[in-house]
Amino acid sequence: MDKKYKVSVNNTFNFEFSQEEIEALDIQRISENKFHLLKDRKSFSAEVFQPDFINRKYGIRINSNSYSVKINNELDQLIEEMGLSLGSSQQVNDIKAPMPGLILEVNVQEGDEVKQGDYLLVLEAMKMENTLTAPRDGIVKSISIGKGNTVEKGQLLIEME
Repeated sequence: MDKKYKVSVNNTFNFEFSQEEIEALDIQRISENKFHLLKDRKSFSAEVFQPDFINRKYGIRINSNSYSVKINNELDQLIEEMGLSLGSSQQVNDIKAPMPGLILEVNVQEGDEVKQGDYLLVLEAMKMENTLTAPRDGIVKSISIGKGNTVEKGQLLIEME
């Protein structure tokens, strides 16, 4: 099954791409954040000037035009479909399993101080590894699971202070 990505440009234009379509692009890396690509016999210079890998938001410059790009992978799309998106005004204290799966890694311990976006654990679900991140700055109060545990949707994984 081919992975699908939904891409929003400037919060106005929406596109959907498959992994196969992305891999078929003729792209040459010039430097760490600059690329050259060919599409329909046209040449483009691309630069990623504002990377936010954790939230999958990027400032992209194509030739001399700048764009704000947000990429949603299959997990993001599934969470949105399931109605599990969190309101920005909520303070989240409990990290729960968004779907059933197997815990592959636990990257924190009780008492650890974490920053928003820090990697907490890796959950394997539907043959994909999903990294769950800290929704806010805080301290890990308790961890209810361990490496190798299977979990159910909605099960408490980590509690934060």
